[in-house]
Amino acid sequence: MVEVAPSSKPPVVKIMDYGKFKYEAAQKAKETRRNQANTVLKEVRFRLKIEAHDYITKLKRAEGFLQAGDKVKAMILFRGREQSRPEQGVRLLRKFAEDVAEFGTVESNPTIDGRNMVMVVAPHKNKSEVKTEQNAQRTANREAARSAARGDSAPTDEASPASAE
Repeated sequence: MVEVAPSSKPPVVKIMDYGKFKYEAAQKAKETRRNQANTVLKEVRFRLKIEAHDYITKLKRAEGFLQAGDKVKAMILFRGREQSRPEQGVRLLRKFAEDVAEFGTVESNPTIDGRNMVMVVAPHKNKSEVKTEQNAQRTANREAARSAARGDSAPTDEASPASAE
């Protein structure tokens, strides 16, 4: 006899193999650990006088981090007389926040930290949601590849209408 729900009144008990019960509980615990993921703080560094192309490159990198479910720490490095113009740094970070607004929201507003100005952007989706979506997409792709390898006549276009758009 294995106690399934000890907190209920009366406690629920089931007759089954205890080894099998322990194995299934361990598998469930393992699955939840696999889907659990910690968000990481990624860093993107700018200079105050950044060129347009360099800015776009850094912006795309930050968007990739946010899509992966990681937080992004945008940092502007000030040198020399640039420190006397913090309003330009705030303007650049505000522009950055507007450009990544599709993927994340500002978690902490621009603050001066020594010679640097820092702003943190949090993703809209947390890491575990992104990981679950990636696993589902991977499974769907495997199934499509298997059915294509078997020569099934089932149309594969129905499985991925979002990828065609």
